[in-house]
Amino acid sequence: MKIQRFGASAAFVLAGAVALSACGGQQTESGSTGDGSAGALSGTIASDGSSTVGPLTSAAAELFMTENPGVNITVGTSGTGGGFKKFCEGQTQVSNASRPIKDEEAAACEAKGIEYQEIVVANDALTIVANKENDFLTCLTVEELSTLWGPEATGKVMTWNQVNPSFPAEDIKLYGPGTDSGTFDYFTDEINGEEGASRTDYEPSEDDNVIVQGVSGDKNALGYFGFTYFEENADTLKAVQVDNGAGCITPSAETARDGSYAPLSRPLFIYIDKKAFASNPALKEFIGFFVENETKVAEAAQYIPLSDEQKKTAQDELAALG
Repeated sequence: MKIQRFGASAAFVLAGAVALSACGGQQTESGSTGDGSAGALSGTIASDGSSTVGPLTSAAAELFMTENPGVNITVGTSGTGGGFKKFCEGQTQVSNASRPIKDEEAAACEAKGIEYQEIVVANDALTIVANKENDFLTCLTVEELSTLWGPEATGKVMTWNQVNPSFPAEDIKLYGPGTDSGTFDYFTDEINGEEGASRTDYEPSEDDNVIVQGVSGDKNALGYFGFTYFEENADTLKAVQVDNGAGCITPSAETARDGSYAPLSRPLFIYIDKKAFASNPALKEFIGFFVENETKVAEAAQYIPLSDEQKKTAQDELAALG
């Protein structure tokens, strides 16, 4: 199964899933026994958030709805921050996130009476991508990435030889996630030392496909996004290795799980509305399916599955939901 990526404002509408009203509303009642058997379960589930995690949740939804055709699941991709805004307003029951929830977002949820459970569902290697025809960008140090992307680079670091004298004096063209993206938050924190600290003269988009198109269309361009998007576009892009002081490391499932691809390996999350989980049997069955089948889901969507230790933690977090 291959998951189709859509724009940030789109929703993944799977197997006849219906879009929910803007207010989220109360879920339809389930006439199910909750055993997850085909045809026994009905209801609607709304999910939104990270464009990195969206295809993973979509894969889980598609597999789940194949067994439970009475359940409708929508998956939007408004970015991690945008997803938390909807989640904390009660518009969604599942929030997809490529970073942990921020203190101010947690406070917004608390103000609306939204209690949640965080669950890690996969791993990612945030990937620096260059044009396939680029012959000088093979490995970048963390320091070079900071020189390139730091806020002080705005309007000043404009050619590649300013990043490294061995690079040509070609104009730099950068593409990256917008400020609502958890990938943007993670990258800026790890590379520039402060979340949100970034040069502003780049082409931002919450839609990773826009970044793919930009970098693949310019020999001197560079961008970054989740590993699965690189794998899907490896015919037109190449992954740039990252040197964090221990040599140049290629992003991969193995280097993400063992931590050697530092500092850009990261976990991926879903956040579950506890009250909705308790009252909506379809949601309860779906999350249980997601966690117990995370390897199958991750492989279907070309993501990096959890380690055995991570899987046990996810099962414990699921059990904590009741």
